[in-house]
Amino acid sequence: MRIIPLEQPLADLLTQIEDLDAEQLRLLDATANGEDVTADQKRIEGEIAQLRREHDALQADIFASLTPFDRVQLARHPERPYTLDYLSVLVADWTELHGDRRYADDKAIVAGLGLLGGTRPIAACGHQKGRNVAERKARGFGQAGPPGYRKAVRIMQLAARFGHAVLTFIDTPGAACSPDAEELGISEALAVSQMEMARLPVPTICTVLGEGGSGGAIALGVADHIIMLEHSYYSVIAPEACASIIWRDASRPAEAADALKLSATDALRFGFCDEVLPEPLGGAHKDPTGTATALAASINAALERLDKLSPEELLEQRWKRFERMGQVATL
Repeated sequence: MRIIPLEQPLADLLTQIEDLDAEQLRLLDATANGEDVTADQKRIEGEIAQLRREHDALQADIFASLTPFDRVQLARHPERPYTLDYLSVLVADWTELHGDRRYADDKAIVAGLGLLGGTRPIAACGHQKGRNVAERKARGFGQAGPPGYRKAVRIMQLAARFGHAVLTFIDTPGAACSPDAEELGISEALAVSQMEMARLPVPTICTVLGEGGSGGAIALGVADHIIMLEHSYYSVIAPEACASIIWRDASRPAEAADALKLSATDALRFGFCDEVLPEPLGGAHKDPTGTATALAASINAALERLDKLSPEELLEQRWKRFERMGQVATL
């Protein structure tokens, strides 16, 4: 299991518990051979119970006092569930569609059709990172280029044609910024994706799963209802890049994260999202299925509300919500 620095003290305690569990197994073998090891068994049971109490108390303490940059690290956790993990729980009969019908298929974005809860036809698209080096490289580390966003737009337009709701899932440090992406028109692709989402005549729900970085995030984020997982973040720039620009020092991301106000609770306060979905203690990777089940309930509740609106009302409400963002009150 891969961990982040935040989890190291917890991992150390779990290692001690695993060592004692192994010792317990050895004592069971000794008992089977007729040895009397009752005293040792009771001692080890007591030590394990004490370590578990220390682990639970420490975990509660750590997650009760997370800094903004701690949440960034959790959003990037290598074990965190990705778009396809959620779709495997949320959507039945998932059919992934490939290619932008112009140039290529970008694996950093997955898109397709399925049945939400096994009954409601929907279209879905979202960023997908890899679990190992080879897969991460194949998926562009979750940083999609123009073909990825054009593929997403193609699926959204297909959904609009058939009257299906659209679900998007954000988890990217930002759009691809390579020379190839620039040559293929990444800026135009991001802008078109936002424009097309703004005028979709069907309910649209966006969920920020982990990283919500820059234009690569907002290109899938022009929705009627925006959900952020508790340990996700939404920012115009990554903390490291911000620190490099502001202080010419990439080693100060924690300060940048504080200044950027990028946490889910900040986004809710500023009106950038509508809902913050609590995660299991320790993060979504501790209980992916439970997190997906809770997300399904939030999505269904939002759809129940949005289904009552006509296409014209959806467009008007969507326009007004984004028009309100960034307004400054002059005293």
